Amino acid sequence: MASTGINILRWSSLGAGVFYGVYHQASLSTAAKLAAIDREYKHKQKLIDQAKAEYTKKNLPAGAKTGEGDIIRDPEDSRFDLEALLNAVAAETK
Repeated sequence: MASTGINILRWSSLGAGVFYGVYHQASLSTAAKLAAIDREYKHKQKLIDQAKAEYTKKNLPAGAKTGEGDIIRDPEDSRFDLEALLNAVAAETK
């Protein structure tokens, strides 16, 4: 028969292992849930960005587009990009 001290050590180790297993499983489950929530949020954000892009493309004034692309030539427009305009003009002159 094993001594009382060894039995106490065995049962204590078993209890500590069970408690550690429960703690570890809970932390893994929490991490998986947070990752799923993050993936869902990123997917929704991507859909929102696509919808915004389609909305702006749909509602862009006819005079703001050029034949080559979506370069806005109206300096009063909030989406006006001077660098893109200058690059387009430079490409036209070459």
